[in-house]
Amino acid sequence: MSGAELRFVPAASREVEDALAWYLVRSLKAGESFLREFERGLALVKETPRLWPRFEAGTRRYVLRRFPFSIIYREFGEDIIEVVAVAHDNKRRPGYWHGR
Repeated sequence: MSGAELRFVPAASREVEDALAWYLVRSLKAGESFLREFERGLALVKETPRLWPRFEAGTRRYVLRRFPFSIIYREFGEDIIEVVAVAHDNKRRPGYWHGR
């Protein structure tokens, strides 16, 4: 499925930007590490989207290894993967993204 198109719900794009900005303020190295880990996760999701476990509301979830974030996505057919949230795993509002 490596030819699949990745799409982001606008709120998910903002979540990535916010997380990256948060890490960059603290350390350039931390920001770069977060971005590499996130991009690695996206590549894995794009390559093997059905490998990652089913999650809530018809989605699947990829958990970043070194950062407390998950990439929550859904598939549309064989050629589109939509990232609906890049959720912080310690937030107190579980499922906040369900309406997306």
